Amino acid sequence: MTERATTTVPEHGQLVNGTSTGARPVSSVVVVKFGGSAMVDAGLRRTFAQDVVELWHAGLRPVVVHGGGPQISAMLDRLGLETLFEAGLRVTTPETMDVVRMVLAGRVQRELVGHINAYGPPFAVGMTGEDAHTMTAVRRPARVDGRPVDIGLVGDIVDVNPGMVHALLGDGHVPVVSPVARGEGGEIYNVNADLAASALAVALGAERLVMLTDVEGLYENWPHSAEVIGRLTADALDGLLPGLAGGMLPKMEGCLRAVRGGVRRAHVLDGRVPHAVLRGVLDETSPGTTVVPGAV
Repeated sequence: MTERATTTVPEHGQLVNGTSTGARPVSSVVVVKFGGSAMVDAGLRRTFAQDVVELWHAGLRPVVVHGGGPQISAMLDRLGLETLFEAGLRVTTPETMDVVRMVLAGRVQRELVGHINAYGPPFAVGMTGEDAHTMTAVRRPARVDGRPVDIGLVGDIVDVNPGMVHALLGDGHVPVVSPVARGEGGEIYNVNADLAASALAVALGAERLVMLTDVEGLYENWPHSAEVIGRLTADALDGLLPGLAGGMLPKMEGCLRAVRGGVRRAHVLDGRVPHAVLRGVLDETSPGTTVVPGAV
């Protein structure tokens, strides 16, 4: 029999690896975007897989949407294809799109499913946004310094059909979703994983959206200050969004879309911290930034 994760999910007032969890949340869907250091560090991959399994045993229903930027870039380099980014998003040519599909669905997804299943049940099942028309996208416009830029086959999700994800959750599985979507004319789009996770969270009526990143959270005045904003409202985030750049921009845009779409909490957590997801969801003690729809 496969050994389950050693991290325990306690009752109210008990400890997870020395940290108080407080009260258990009610049963609900939690969408987790898996990316950053947690994807490339073997130890963090294991603790993430444990966290997913333990959330399920705590009465939650996790859905994982994964990135794969480092793996895609490595494969592009190996194939001699150029890697470019604009407005925090990968410029995706047709040749790049072939590599994106191959790496996300053929490698990263399969490895992540295997890691989760090593600690199951529950058992993970892999899928892409193309499957069962789960995600439909249109070409995403982008601007840099006020000018339009062509980022190629990068999609913005315009419709989510969550039926297949609901079916997997109903059967007790953990869906692991690759952020690839089909266009209305049959085109295949590379979708930013942060925005895919956000759209899926809204469509599922999720209680929480969790984004893993490689920093402590949203900095208040970067690079002039390293102070992290612990909590802010959607309206406050909307005001800050035009000043953000790089990889933090789609994460915070995804959080804003989620809470305005009905998700109760959106968290950006430091994925370099072991068990960040478990602690962030169960008692909100992980380092990071929480976005809420109402007043702080």
